[in-house]
Amino acid sequence: MFTLVPWYYYHFTSAIRAGRRKDKGSVKVGVLFGVIAFAVILLTYYFAQDMLDLQGIVQELTGKSGITPANFLLVGLYITFGNSFLEEFFFRGFVFLSLYRRGKKVAAYLFSAGLFGLYHIAIFQTWFNPWLIGLALFGLVGVGLVFNWLNTKPGGFLNSWVTHILADIAIILIGMRLFGMI
Repeated sequence: MFTLVPWYYYHFTSAIRAGRRKDKGSVKVGVLFGVIAFAVILLTYYFAQDMLDLQGIVQELTGKSGITPANFLLVGLYITFGNSFLEEFFFRGFVFLSLYRRGKKVAAYLFSAGLFGLYHIAIFQTWFNPWLIGLALFGLVGVGLVFNWLNTKPGGFLNSWVTHILADIAIILIGMRLFGMI
């Protein structure tokens, strides 16, 4: 879905081609926001770990997804670089920028960020209690709004992808700790 829907749309419509721009400029803003995201994620884990069923999360990752210490680094590399690229390509490069360039700025921000939040909640909906799920959804939509904003000036999704990579590195480090790897 993350690649076929945008490809089909770009390939079979000419409306987007005229407005397509490449990422230009620096990724300094993406790196800055990525460092902030990295720190916030690690600090949130540190302060909230007692409220979480960490062993339950490990058991679900192992049972449902087959993730073990033996394959965790490979899965982590895919999530950090491959999956984050697909998400940013779809949610920012396709959904957000397509609407934004058509002058539907409010819809672009809200729709892209909302989809981004719901997609992530679907991944870990069983890990937290309903209050934490609501808080996570609120946070993910907020992150989606920031990711969208990061891409308005350059006109591509490179800044949000860099930020996403750094955030995922923090999550993978937490996962490594949960699996007893560090």
